[in-house]
Amino acid sequence: MTDSHSPGPANDSAIDQALNWLIELENADAEQRARFEDWLAADPAHGEAFARAEAVWNSQPVLEAAVSLAAPKKPSMFKRLRPHWVPLATAAALLLGLFNFSDLPLRLKADHLTVAGERQRLELGDGSKVLLNTKSAFSSELDGRQPIARLYEGEAFFEVPTAKGLPLEVEAGPVRMSASSTSFAVRYLNGVAQIQVEQGAVNVQDTQGSSQVNLSAGYSLRVGPEGFGHREKIDQSKDLAWVQGRLIFDNCPLKEVLAELRRYYPGWIVNANTRLDQVAVTGNYRLDNPVDVVRSLAQITSARLHELPALVILN
Repeated sequence: MTDSHSPGPANDSAIDQALNWLIELENADAEQRARFEDWLAADPAHGEAFARAEAVWNSQPVLEAAVSLAAPKKPSMFKRLRPHWVPLATAAALLLGLFNFSDLPLRLKADHLTVAGERQRLELGDGSKVLLNTKSAFSSELDGRQPIARLYEGEAFFEVPTAKGLPLEVEAGPVRMSASSTSFAVRYLNGVAQIQVEQGAVNVQDTQGSSQVNLSAGYSLRVGPEGFGHREKIDQSKDLAWVQGRLIFDNCPLKEVLAELRRYYPGWIVNANTRLDQVAVTGNYRLDNPVDVVRSLAQITSARLHELPALVILN
């Protein structure tokens, strides 16, 4: 389970955590319940997420579907699992449909959308090439002679040719970037933008115009509600591996690996054994089949793996 505490309305991270707690509370001891109360108190979004997940869990459609799934028809994997995994799987499938509408206003603004596990290649009016990563929302326009791209959510990799007129301007949450003759990635999730420059340089400024940085090749910068972070050196082969269709982890805690895999899986990946959270993972994986990655992780951690509709559980 992740420990991030994002403010505001229930988001994907909070929903993931709420689903984890629904599992843990099935057979929770006093210590687990105390941790659950601490989690609820840490952020109002946690209570909202848990209430929404629990409402679907206990809804009539879930109960009816669970009864239908549990009805004896022919031998199946469900018979080998504890009964509560069945309604959980159904709840997960329904939650997928329910919560995909929570960002509808944002998606109405976007010209291009990618769902979990999907990537799109685009070419802008100025000749720039864009690779949209999983679960991203993006638009572009020509404002007079100024090419403008907006990343509302997700991740994109830009290859920008030498500008014949004005440079490409890219907006993502709290930052605005100006780029010409360069290649760089922008990731914008949960109010934080991260810029990683592969070649050339990118001028980065906050949307208030009070701070700016010229970010050169091989460096990364995070910008969030608290302003600019420190410039950091990147490992391009690892940090930009997704551009080549790979995910590379180097002694990365399992909970962070699972958090990244969740972005590529059109369902839920749940770790029901928090003792696995800090297990270090090193590996080079294809990003087009996150379930295969989870299977590999289950092997190296000696965890049990349950695969259900729209839900994969490490336990």
